[in-house]
Amino acid sequence: MNSRIPIPESQSKEKKRVNPSSELLAQDISLRSFELNEKYGRLGAFLDRNKLDAILLSRHENIAWITAGQVEARVALGVETAVTSLLITRSGLHYYLAPANEAPRLADEEFAGLGYEPVIYPWHESSVPLLRELAGDAALGSDTPATGATHVNLTALRAPLLQPEIDRLTTLSRETADVTTSVLESLQPGITEDEMTARTAAALLELGITPTVLLMAVDDRIRKYRHAAPRSGTLERYGMINLCARKWGLVVSITRFVHFGSLPEDLAAAFTAAARIHSQLLHATRPDATSAQLFAVAREAYKSAGASEEIERHHQGGPCGYGERDWLITPHGQDTVTLPQAFAYNPSLRGAKVEDTALVTEDAVEILTDTPTLPVIETVIDGEVYRSAGVLQR
Repeated sequence: MNSRIPIPESQSKEKKRVNPSSELLAQDISLRSFELNEKYGRLGAFLDRNKLDAILLSRHENIAWITAGQVEARVALGVETAVTSLLITRSGLHYYLAPANEAPRLADEEFAGLGYEPVIYPWHESSVPLLRELAGDAALGSDTPATGATHVNLTALRAPLLQPEIDRLTTLSRETADVTTSVLESLQPGITEDEMTARTAAALLELGITPTVLLMAVDDRIRKYRHAAPRSGTLERYGMINLCARKWGLVVSITRFVHFGSLPEDLAAAFTAAARIHSQLLHATRPDATSAQLFAVAREAYKSAGASEEIERHHQGGPCGYGERDWLITPHGQDTVTLPQAFAYNPSLRGAKVEDTALVTEDAVEILTDTPTLPVIETVIDGEVYRSAGVLQR
């Protein structure tokens, strides 16, 4: 059985960058065709393995992935599903189903040049009858629960990352890190957590980057809460900027700290320990390593730091890409590392946290959200040097 899904006709014939309004990175058309062909190949093999004839994609991360980051069909920021769904068949038919009120923008700004046929329905009616008409008796998979369809999870298909995805992720990481640095360096005692949040969000949005997580905290709230959503705190000495940011469907994570006055010895020691745990996790991120094996590395690292209990107080992160985390490292997790892949680990203890987005290949670990003008903690493991973010002291 042929598992490769043909690339849509109009995309395969495209001679120039499509849909300039999407602000995708400029790239050679051969690279774009390679990316789409590879993804349709993975999807076709997935349909074969699961004995499916077609698949319905409604989740943002899967729509962005299969369209090479072009389609942004999000209206409500907190909703996991788009205002359109993609129906892709093994034989190579490609449709997008959309209510009439969304159709003009989707046609002009999202699907231009991708080769998908629009299927439009009144906004006050359901798309189900049209879906059934298109799919017929085909064995249908869906990434959201749907009547008559097999619920499937496509997370594993999104790894390994392809070079065009790495290029986009690198650009997003650099821009997000620059914003984080700029905002952190602008903070002064007296600023509120809400003002920190607004300043960060505005700088990201100005670059076309959408913040998906904004955790700003100051002073005692940083020590008390691992997920400190902004409330009414006012910065006195210690401030944290913790965020996730999305563009082209990709998501990166970063956390940075500022301290006014000398850093307390216990807090400095906690950052050194967190940096070592972070480095040990990156060092252990090798092909086919499982979630459980990585968690065991983290557990042992916390134990060696004399803080065994700290691992129970917050998750430790895991691979990322089209989601804040594709999966978390857990004691019994069986998900496996597939390189090249992006990772966002976030070990924390005693008010300290280290979090960056890293690209891990078989040959190297690169911190994509590196902030070179801010303090760095270096950790050496088996002769390899790993760089983790320290605390900016003012």
